Amino acid sequence: MDPAQVVDRFFTEVWNRRQFAVLDEIVDPTCVTHQVRSAPCAIAAAARGPLALREHIEGWLAAFPDIKVTTDLRCVCGTEVVSWVTMRGVHTGPWQGVPPIGGEVTIRTVTQHRIKEGRIVEDWVIVETLGLFQQLGLVRPTPELLAQPQGGAP
Repeated sequence: MDPAQVVDRFFTEVWNRRQFAVLDEIVDPTCVTHQVRSAPCAIAAAARGPLALREHIEGWLAAFPDIKVTTDLRCVCGTEVVSWVTMRGVHTGPWQGVPPIGGEVTIRTVTQHRIKEGRIVEDWVIVETLGLFQQLGLVRPTPELLAQPQGGAP
């Protein structure tokens, strides 16, 4: 299986079809995930094998049970696969302590997977959280934020 096929299985079979057994086939037990954030500190990295990844995805599904992933763009360079994806789902359950809004949200992410011997061994994930937080009502719309006087409260 080439790297693009592994990543396609991750989004199509695991996220969209909820076939979690596939994780044991395509995610290495020693997989490391890097959550990329805009902050002065180092990029956080954590071991996230098949079981931890399943729990992570189930956390999203508890809040957005109908979530679907669409791959907007994919670029493959050797063993590295970069995917721009859009996730859409109705927020019907608590997520990270945020009560459900009952409406559909759109979550855009960029993920880079490194594949070795048919398995995901490392990934870097960027979630466009500002837009997500705005849709959940946690942060005001960008035009309002930019219109505040400098030094104003969020």
